[in-house]
Amino acid sequence: MQRGTNLGRLGGYNQAVILDTIRRAHDGVARVELVERTGLSPQTISNVVRRLVDQGLVREDRKTVSGPGKPRTVLELEVSSRFAIGIHLDPAVMTVVALNLTGQVVARARHAMPGGPKPDGTVESMAVAVNGLIEEAGLDRARILGVGLAAPGPISLPEGMMVSPPMLPGWDRVPLREPLERLIDLPVLLDKDVTAAVVAELWAGEREAPANFVFIYLGTGLGAGVALGGEVLRGSSGNIGEIGHFPVPDEVPLCGCGRRNCVGMSLNFAGLIRQAIDAGIFPPNHDAQQLPETTAAILELIQLAESGHPEALSILRRAARNLAFAVAQVVNVLDVDTVIFGGPLWDPLSELGLPVLREELPREVVAREIHGLEVVGSSQGPEVGAIGGACLILDDAFSPRASGLLLGN
Repeated sequence: MQRGTNLGRLGGYNQAVILDTIRRAHDGVARVELVERTGLSPQTISNVVRRLVDQGLVREDRKTVSGPGKPRTVLELEVSSRFAIGIHLDPAVMTVVALNLTGQVVARARHAMPGGPKPDGTVESMAVAVNGLIEEAGLDRARILGVGLAAPGPISLPEGMMVSPPMLPGWDRVPLREPLERLIDLPVLLDKDVTAAVVAELWAGEREAPANFVFIYLGTGLGAGVALGGEVLRGSSGNIGEIGHFPVPDEVPLCGCGRRNCVGMSLNFAGLIRQAIDAGIFPPNHDAQQLPETTAAILELIQLAESGHPEALSILRRAARNLAFAVAQVVNVLDVDTVIFGGPLWDPLSELGLPVLREELPREVVAREIHGLEVVGSSQGPEVGAIGGACLILDDAFSPRASGLLLGN
């Protein structure tokens, strides 16, 4: 059924379109160019630009010369006029960042995950971390738009909480969003960390983000985020991208679901360490039960593989091939032309894993003879979850959405 248009929101939509165009013009953009790029009338451009300048979001005080004729006055984003804070809750570490309007990190901090496997005091610790970052960076609190919280899934968006996260068994239905809002007196948005990573690629990437891509998140867990037509997909409950139980050809350790071929178990830290023990890489009594020790053991395994250790290489290449097989099924379903890998574990794995993934992925893609498949690593580094959290705030505040013009939205 077709839906009507809420013209009362048209002014805000046009403002978002113009601000987004200015944001993407790294060398500035003149008003006449805004007319050409947006299709809006000169009068509309003039009215909106005046509002943006009055709000301190845009400046118009620099002239440039490009060819013959008068110098042109260009509009540029006032990058420090607003800030956004991002928090990433990973089972092993909590990362907090502050971004300016271009998505550039202006402050960062890392903290041990408060409470460990239990959530006691976590919200209070997040509030202390946010307030500490604001104070240490000297940010004007009045210019902070809000805090984006990126957390492992599954999540309940209406309730603002995680629901039975597999790597945090004591965290089922622990309220996060509303208590944090009360403590820091700033708006808080909650989303899955892999979805936040997709928003980070669209907002803060060093290059123009592709319109259709999947983001494969590698950390203490595995997930996929999706963008189609330049829009982030979230699914009916905000839990898109749970790919950990996709089947792979190799038999891997028994999963909690009862099967022995889940891709998530192929990349499971404990499973990889067990393979390393069985191969004689680690001693039989190797103790890596807690997350910090487990992560350190995985990093040691990666370093051994990079130095040419044959058994370590075999273990990680097999894991990469299994991952490629599962990701190819996501590519086939969505028909995307780009796969971006990122997350805390990706950087140490990238040099070893990227060649394998680039070789294996296209073999499983049905449309490989119709369009190419670009396989790349994220430019955001291990902080992509926290950066994505802050980008949730920027995206919510400033990105144009045609769906917002529909009645009922």
